[in-house]
Formats: sequence, structure tokens, C-alpha cells
Amino acid sequence: MAIQYRPWREGDDLELVQLWGGPESPPAEQSRALFRPSSDSPWLRCIVAEDTVDGVAVPVAAGYVFEPKLHNRRLWAYVEVGKDHRRSGIGATLLGMLRHEAGRSPSGVSTLRAKVVPGSGGAAFAEAAGLREIQRSRIVEVNPGALAVPNFTDDDGPQLEEAATGSVELTRAVTEWYNAVHAWDPADMSLGQAQQFLLADTAGAGGAVVLRDRPKSAGGKIAAFALSYTQSRTDAPADVLIGYDTTLEPSEQSAAVASLLAMLVYQYPVQVEVDDCMAALVEVLDPLLATGSAEVVAETRVVSD
Repeated sequence: MAIQYRPWREGDDLELVQLWGGPESPPAEQSRALFRPSSDSPWLRCIVAEDTVDGVAVPVAAGYVFEPKLHNRRLWAYVEVGKDHRRSGIGATLLGMLRHEAGRSPSGVSTLRAKVVPGSGGAAFAEAAGLREIQRSRIVEVNPGALAVPNFTDDDGPQLEEAATGSVELTRAVTEWYNAVHAWDPADMSLGQAQQFLLADTAGAGGAVVLRDRPKSAGGKIAAFALSYTQSRTDAPADVLIGYDTTLEPSEQSAAVASLLAMLVYQYPVQVEVDDCMAALVEVLDPLLATGSAEVVAETRVVSD
């Protein structure tokens, strides 16, 4: 093979998708969306590998390195090689070229990270390249009735209520939770970014409910919240993000999460994304997984230098 490397050009995506076929996993589908010509704002470098077939240069692989707005202490990297060209050193060469580009990022950040599916070719490639797991993420489907429904009849006790996704109070709760649980990979999320990435209509947010430690009229604060990314109720599990007040005692965090989740699955299943850094959510979900009241429907790992 006479492999040549060049910057990404418009139209490469059409040729590569035709060669690659459908994405092998949800992370691959998400990662493919970032293939584009190199740019400085946002900072992204994208490289294509070409093979010569019957005298014509044909794209067979590509990779990029990208500096995100959030979690910008590391750069995202992604490499994909056509099946007929794997195990030939193309992926390793692309990664080496991306590392070289990362060394010249304007922020000075050069550490790489990537998402992989356990047991996949991408995971094996990342391990061979020296990338090690720093976080596990799971999508967990929780069955209806998996948790006992709490009693919210005490007028002075915890209260469940709907919340507007544009609420300043909810936005602050979401921001503080997100930054606290991502201390392992700091996001430094602002209120505006929480709105943009998690709470806006454009982010897919369809509604929110909150659990207060006591009535709002009595100064009750948000102990836990749930954001739905499913626009209309169907029999299919709703996609839900669950967060909580990390300043509470650990047992109180778990109790708030369990109470809120119990209400969410009273009649219908939900799918919840949980990272291992979300300790209270892990504590509630793991026993449900052990008893079969919930199941893991997808799992990814974040790996890094």
C-alpha cells in the first residue's frame, strides 16, 4: 500500500462513510460528527489517510484532535480506519500525527482522551497506544416499580414538583452538581453553559422534576432533580439525567436519588446515564442491577494518556 496523508477536505465524509458503513457504536456515531476541515476556532486538526486504487487516491481512514469548550484539560481524539486497512499501521500513524498536532494546541494542552466500547477493536487500539481507563459510563434501564414509592403526604417533608428548565434555581443546581461530580475531569461549567448544553430545547431537554427537602414555601432546597430528554411519553424508556445536591451527607444524597427515581419508574421504565463518579446514583442503581430490576443497555469507557 502507498498510503498518503493530508488535511481533511469537504466531501471526504461521503467517501469515508460509503467505505466504513454504519457506525459500530453510539460513541463512534457521535465522534464521526466532528469530522470536518481543520479550524482554529474551535481548535481542531483533522487528517485523512488515502490509498491509491487503480491510480485513484481514495480516503480509507481519518482522525482528529479537538479542544472542547468543557472539560478542556484534555483534548478529544478519534481515529477510524476502514476494515480492509486495519492492522497495517495506518491508525498508529494517524494517532502519532495527531499527537504532534496536539503538541501545538493554542492552550498548551496536549493530553488526549477518547471514548471506547469495552471489548471493541477501538478499545484494543487505545490500550496498545498507551491510553488507560479514567472513567466508566453506563446507560441503565430501570424497570417499572423497581423501587418502593415514597410517601410525600407530610406537608413539612420532602416535596416533588415540576420545574421549568429555564429556572435559575434549577440551572444553579444542575451546574453545581455537574462541576462537583466531574472533579476528576474538571468542566468549570457556567450557568450559561448548563443552559446551553443540558437544559435548552436545542439540547433536547423536554422537562424537569425536582425533589425538595421540604416545601419551597418553607425554604426547601433542591435535593435531587431529573431532566427528561424524551419529548413525549411512550412505552419506550424515557432518557433521563438525574443529579443531586452533593453538599448533603452521602446517605441523604442516595435517599434523595432513590426517592426521585422511584417516582420516575412508578409506571414506566427510564434509561439513566450514570458515570462511576456519580456516587449516589451508583449506590442506588447497582443493587437494582444485582437483583435484575435494572439492566445495563450500553457501556463506554473514557481512556486517556
